[in-house]
Amino acid sequence: MADTLSKINQIKILSENVANKNFANSLEGSKGKELKDVAEQFEAIFVHQMLKQARQSKLAEGIFSSEAQDTFNDMLDSEYSSILSKKNNFGIAEGLIRQFSSHINSQGKK
Repeated sequence: MADTLSKINQIKILSENVANKNFANSLEGSKGKELKDVAEQFEAIFVHQMLKQARQSKLAEGIFSSEAQDTFNDMLDSEYSSILSKKNNFGIAEGLIRQFSSHINSQGKK
């Protein structure tokens, strides 16, 4: 029974991913591409803030803690967030695209 539910959930997730990709691809022209790029950048910023907050919740300072190490960790988190937002589907970018695509289509008709 659990295997059947797991397979049903996997099929559901795959179908949602395909629907989201088709929706994102249906945006017209350069404005649609710009919206997609900005939405993906916003998702990366959101993930970066989550990583930054997770790093701040440490219980004690490390032996080799310094301002240089903090700067390095911030840059590393920025790269991780960019990679994570491209490789994983958090749904933030798709939500933004769905929210603002009607604005692009209505402005293009004016």
